Amino acid sequence: MTVMRIIGLAGWSGSGKTTLVTKVIPVLMKRGLKVATVKHAHHEFDADQPGKDSWRHREAGASEVAIVSSRRWAILHELRQEPEPPLAEILGKLSPVDLVIVEGFKRHPHPKLEVYRAVIGKPLLYPDDDCIVAIATDAALPEAQVPVLTLDDIEAIANVLQAEALPREQIGSLSSEASGSDA
Repeated sequence: MTVMRIIGLAGWSGSGKTTLVTKVIPVLMKRGLKVATVKHAHHEFDADQPGKDSWRHREAGASEVAIVSSRRWAILHELRQEPEPPLAEILGKLSPVDLVIVEGFKRHPHPKLEVYRAVIGKPLLYPDDDCIVAIATDAALPEAQVPVLTLDDIEAIANVLQAEALPREQIGSLSSEASGSDA
């Protein structure tokens, strides 16, 4: 049985989290890992196209709409007045994989690699977040007490993601999570 392990990428908007995810997934796949991602969005988003049948079903009030084709399937769940689900609940809905990379949820207590670019003008999340296990950056950070990697060293970043990911069972649904669902 596959043990699903969880690791996050955290950082301010514009730091390059999504770019890094798209570069590291192929490296992890070449290593034989099955990878899934969970992406937190600050804003309302739509994975469906206005006017299409499935969109019309949701607009009519369906709480869930499954879209199925010979190439992919998706279930869209409308929260309506329900609160955003906790990360642990979302992880429980995923199919079995070796590694889940969580982008966002930066205040949630799970191991994270911080993606940091000084040009963004925001402070490091580390050391205020003790879940940060390493930092991928384009800046020198000699004061850091965690491993510091360059953003273009994708192999080293993949190594850290693999080594520091925790089994899903160790990723709790803690009370602090309610405030931790930000990207």
